[in-house]
Amino acid sequence: MNNNHLVSTNPAKGYEEVGRVPVSTNEEITNAVKQAHEVFPAWKELPIRERIRYFKKFLELYEKQIEEIAKLQTQEMGKPIKDSISECSNAKDWLEWQLENAPKFLETQILDKFDDYQTELHFEPYGVTASIAPWNYPTYQFFLAVMQQLLVGNTVVFKHSEECPLTSQILAELMNKAGFPKGVFSCIYGNGKVGQQLLEQDVNLIHFTGSSRIGQLVYEAAAKKFIPAVLEMGGSSPAIVFDDANLKNTCDSVYAERFDNCGQICCALKRLVVHENIHDKVVEQLKAIIELQVVGDPLDKNTTMGPLVAKRQLNLLEEQVDDAKAKGATIVAGGERPSELNGAFYKPTLITNTTQDMRIVNEEVFGPVLPVIKFSSEEEAVKIANDTPYGLSAFVYTDDSKRADRVAKKLEAGQISINGCSYFSSHAPFGGYKKSGIGRGDGKYGYYNVTQMKVISRPR
Repeated sequence: MNNNHLVSTNPAKGYEEVGRVPVSTNEEITNAVKQAHEVFPAWKELPIRERIRYFKKFLELYEKQIEEIAKLQTQEMGKPIKDSISECSNAKDWLEWQLENAPKFLETQILDKFDDYQTELHFEPYGVTASIAPWNYPTYQFFLAVMQQLLVGNTVVFKHSEECPLTSQILAELMNKAGFPKGVFSCIYGNGKVGQQLLEQDVNLIHFTGSSRIGQLVYEAAAKKFIPAVLEMGGSSPAIVFDDANLKNTCDSVYAERFDNCGQICCALKRLVVHENIHDKVVEQLKAIIELQVVGDPLDKNTTMGPLVAKRQLNLLEEQVDDAKAKGATIVAGGERPSELNGAFYKPTLITNTTQDMRIVNEEVFGPVLPVIKFSSEEEAVKIANDTPYGLSAFVYTDDSKRADRVAKKLEAGQISINGCSYFSSHAPFGGYKKSGIGRGDGKYGYYNVTQMKVISRPR
């Protein structure tokens, strides 16, 4: 970023420029918030089915540009093109589900009904929301940060990560073309400084997805204003593999859960805790899967893993791996940049002989690196899994359904996957324990986190 423009670079092409957008000034941010306040009363009073008309128009425009948006976000952050297309299509499906179900989630609920009076529960918007989203799923994160907010009647000033400003810009243009009233939605551009300027404005709610470090600063900003904040933050999700697990299915699942999106997923599997009886077999099978991967140009349909989002992420990942090697860890696969590629590429990496004092174990690792830890008893496995300040997700692999249920209930995480079952659903709330977040997004519970509840009792 220079003083006036945010420059987007391609991490797969030697960081060549993809495009640039003007950095939002403090005056522009102030004006966006002011307009959001001015239009809020009218937007709030608009019946939800009238609001939905704008979203349907947005979807009409969006569907026509899915491939263009997918290609752009691949160029900006390195996701393989087939995964970008899948992300953009899934985002469309997600919004269609929200439009179908939001009215029933937000309708007035009758809590009690007596002969002479009844008690009702109403859901009302907070006002102006400051929404900040990360780069790892540029399009989907835009939808998550904006759409439920607007559906309930909040107005939104939105800032995407500085790593994907062009994706943000094209989506914002579609919102404008869909005819949303001026000020209902605004998009600003810049780095963390711009995000901080937004949080200093007169906003009524904060919606943030990003690292736990920044999330804590966001929470402090909300506390000073005495306003609510919904925070989805980092994770170092464990997977426990017991010795009765189906090894092929387990290893296929473990690879996908760790290495999809080049390991850049907040709720990805990031620590593999394996029973000592099968440790070597699991490592051997994972190594075989890793050796089949094609690291390269994400616009090539044969590529299975693209680059990290930026050089700074690559440098951090190397520091974390170097720390593990210095402390006695063993690199089983990967552990280096591919010499033939120019960009933020790093080979999928498997590491054994890891210990709790290593950064790859006790920090969030946002890249294609998987540390493996041995255990001998169920109690020890749960202790290792919970020995982290994070609590976003966790995974259990076993053919013993009673043990799976028992262990899942002991794990300190917001989402648990048993034998590779997905916890992602439009119906399911998403969020974490401990430093992985506050509040929940998605499903009907996502609506309840961005609305205020009002109880009205009236005569019958």
